[in-house]
Amino acid sequence: MAEVRLTGVNKFYGAVQALHAVSLTIADGEFAVFVGPSGCGKSTLLRSIAGLEEISGGTVHIGDRDVTGTAPSDRDVAMVFQSYALYPHMTVRENMDFGMKVNNFAPADRQRRIGEAARILQLEPYLDRKPGQLSGGQRQRVAIGRAIVKEPKVFLFDEPLSNLDAKLRVQMRVELEALHRDLKATMIYVTHDQVEAMTMADKIVVLNAGRIEQVGAPMELYNRPASEFVAGFIGAPAMNFLPVTVASGQAMLDGVALGVAPPGTVRLGIRPEHLVLRRAGQGLLAATVALTETLGGDAYLYVRLAGGQTLVVRAEGDTALDRGAEIGLDLPPHRQHHFAADGRTLASGGIAA
Repeated sequence: MAEVRLTGVNKFYGAVQALHAVSLTIADGEFAVFVGPSGCGKSTLLRSIAGLEEISGGTVHIGDRDVTGTAPSDRDVAMVFQSYALYPHMTVRENMDFGMKVNNFAPADRQRRIGEAARILQLEPYLDRKPGQLSGGQRQRVAIGRAIVKEPKVFLFDEPLSNLDAKLRVQMRVELEALHRDLKATMIYVTHDQVEAMTMADKIVVLNAGRIEQVGAPMELYNRPASEFVAGFIGAPAMNFLPVTVASGQAMLDGVALGVAPPGTVRLGIRPEHLVLRRAGQGLLAATVALTETLGGDAYLYVRLAGGQTLVVRAEGDTALDRGAEIGLDLPPHRQHHFAADGRTLASGGIAA
C-alpha cells in the first residue's frame, strides 16, 4: 500500500477551472472520503489521481513515485465505478480474471488471486454465474473483486453504492469497512452522501467549487466545522442557521439574547439534535409546529419562529405535536456555532475558532 500526495493540483476545462491548487496527503492505509455537492470537483480529483484526467498543474505522488505524467495502467491503482462495468457474457470468475489474463499474469497466480478475492467478498458460490444472474449487491462485490485481484497500492471508489437501494447501501457500507480492515489498504472514496462519509471515513475531505473547505476526522468536522458550508453539509438533517446581531457580547435575535457570541457574528448555527424542546411559554424562543415527520425512533419537527425563520428539531419518536402546536426552544450555548459574514467559523461549541 502507499501514501497519496497531491501538491497544487489544478484542472481546467477550457476557461473553466474545476480544481484550484488542491494540496492533500492521504496516509498509507487510510480510508479517505471526498464529499461535497454535485459539481464540487470530487470525481475530477479522484480521476486525476487515477490518471483518467490529465491535470493542468501540480503533481501527484503515489508512494515515492511522481505519477503526474504516468498512464493510468502504470499507477498501481484500481478503480471501482458507479456502474459495475461488468462483461455480461462472462462469468464472475472470467470478469475477475480478464484484466490479469490480458496482462499475461501466470495462470496459477491468477487463480490464487481470484480465490482470495472470492473468499474475502463471499463470492465463492457465484464464480460460475454471469452478472445477469446476480443481485445488485453481488454485482458490486464482483466489481470490487476485479479491483482486489490487481493487488493495487491504492483503491479508488467513485460513488460505488449509488445504484443500490437503501438497505443494500447500508449492507455494502459495512462490507467495505470490513474490507478496509482486512486489506489494510489505502482507499479513496467519492460520495455526495455525507452519511456514507461520516460512517466510513478515517478522514473526510470536504470540497466546494473545486477547493478544499476542510480536512479532518468525521467528528472533528461535525463538532468544529471550519466554515458555514461545512457546518451545513456535514450532519443530517442539516444544521439550522439563524441571522443574528451582536450586542454587549450576546447574539441577539428579535430582541432575545441567545448567548455569548464573538464580534463579527452574523449567523448562529445549531443542529436539530441539539435544540431542546420545551413547553409553550418556556425556553428562549417561542415557536409554532408547522409539520411533524415521525420516523420510528425519531421525530423531526419543522417549526416556525415569530420572525418567520424555520428550524428543524429532532425529538423522540413518540413526540405527539400537531400542526399549530405552540412550543418553546432552548439553544444550549455549548452547542452553538457562530459564523462571520464571509462564512468563516468564529466559534464552535462555545470555543473560539
